[in-house]
Amino acid sequence: MTDYGHDLLFGAFVTPMAQPATHAVELAVAADRAGLDLVTFQDHPYQPKFLDTWTLLSYVAARTERVRLSGNVLNLPLRHPAVLARSAASLDLLSGGRFELGIGAGGFWDAIEAMGGRRLSPGQAVEALEEAIRIFREIWAADEPGGVRVDGEYYQVKGAKRGPAPAHDIGIWLGAYKPKMLKLTGRAADGWLPSLSYLQGGPGDLTEGNKHIDEAALSAGRSPADVRRLLNLSGRFASSSRGLLDGPPDQWAEELAGLALDHGVSTFILMADDPSVMELFAAEVAPATRELVTAERGN
Repeated sequence: MTDYGHDLLFGAFVTPMAQPATHAVELAVAADRAGLDLVTFQDHPYQPKFLDTWTLLSYVAARTERVRLSGNVLNLPLRHPAVLARSAASLDLLSGGRFELGIGAGGFWDAIEAMGGRRLSPGQAVEALEEAIRIFREIWAADEPGGVRVDGEYYQVKGAKRGPAPAHDIGIWLGAYKPKMLKLTGRAADGWLPSLSYLQGGPGDLTEGNKHIDEAALSAGRSPADVRRLLNLSGRFASSSRGLLDGPPDQWAEELAGLALDHGVSTFILMADDPSVMELFAAEVAPATRELVTAERGN
């Protein structure tokens, strides 16, 4: 069993379709009203069928009251880290501390290059992301003396002024699957954000991922518990069980509790564009999962 003891969060992964224009916004508002903890949007700036995710996040922040917001995950190659750091701090301040920074190294390089981004190899993309994380933290460290200076291979910041400081400690959550990215997550990030559908071995792959993260965290002088484990998931609610996350809400709760207690997952993000599904997830699955995990933890 691997349980890092984090509080459980439940969220939604909403498709940022450009038409109808306000559909993603209304889904986010529905998630907020249903009591979910988090609303996230994928970020593909080269996809004309999608709204720009940063603009959408900002608009949704103004339309919601309590729910946290994040990219899932933001596209670093098309968003300069120094500007993104200020944007993140600004949105966190404007939303009352409700923004988290889910980010990835990039992957669709033909489309990124078509938009003017620089094509990188997988190894280079990981190195660029590590430089970006340093820039984020330096920009947010508004009380530190002097300007921000990062002389990286991919990003150079030459004395930029620090700030503004965000309203809370923004979590940096990485979409990661391979060892280099997992090790970067362990030594430098605050969260691991994979999708269950991308784990070829299913939930069992979480064990190996956690191992890479935990070892890297310890080597960097951190605790493995410094890294929240999040998971994008999809499924179906039905009257009888037909498989993993395919059945009634009580089955979902038992399976999510198992992911929490056995694999350390503490944030469950449901891929859903249906308000009724979000409401069922928030009203029945979330409290039942929390009850099962609390009982097992004995607190």
